[in-house]
Amino acid sequence: MNTPGVPATGNGALELPPFSLDVQALDLGNEVKAVGLELVETENREPVRGKEGAEIWSEVFPGLAGKDPFVVDFFSHIDRVREFCKARKIEWREAAERCVVIPSPSAQELRQLFERFEGETFGIRAGSATETADSALEGDLSWRGLDAYQQAYTRYTFCAVCEPDDGWATILSEALWPSEMIRRLRPAVQRFDVHIARPN
Repeated sequence: MNTPGVPATGNGALELPPFSLDVQALDLGNEVKAVGLELVETENREPVRGKEGAEIWSEVFPGLAGKDPFVVDFFSHIDRVREFCKARKIEWREAAERCVVIPSPSAQELRQLFERFEGETFGIRAGSATETADSALEGDLSWRGLDAYQQAYTRYTFCAVCEPDDGWATILSEALWPSEMIRRLRPAVQRFDVHIARPN
């Protein structure tokens, strides 16, 4: 449900959905266009973690990508990422010395990745440019981590820095602005009780 709230039975007060997804423009300077997504429990503003968080995030990114293909980038703890993918038969490729790329994971695979690597920071890129290896960016990811996205995101629909343990994702994009993200996110998270908002 994406409604701002429904009247609670009996007292006339609004009963808000249990989860909120805040969508807000960020000022990262240097003319970098960025939007922050924050997934929190509505009542206590704590990050949504665990299975529920993984389920919601695994719908958010395909929803933002729309018809565009996307990949997931890992640049740390890559031995664990490889073993996890091997055990679950998730397709992956070595992209650089310290970078593993998972191309077009299914919603179930993406949920598993968010759940297993909740405490890690990793990236997601979307757009037709993901259909071929981006050796320059992937090499840069290997050494600089997700800071490498700032030099490359204009080639993609978006590049996202995911920090699920904090309930946070930073989306770098020239193609998607907050109102367009909200338009794409509403149907993506419709089956969850999530209120999507643009905080002041």
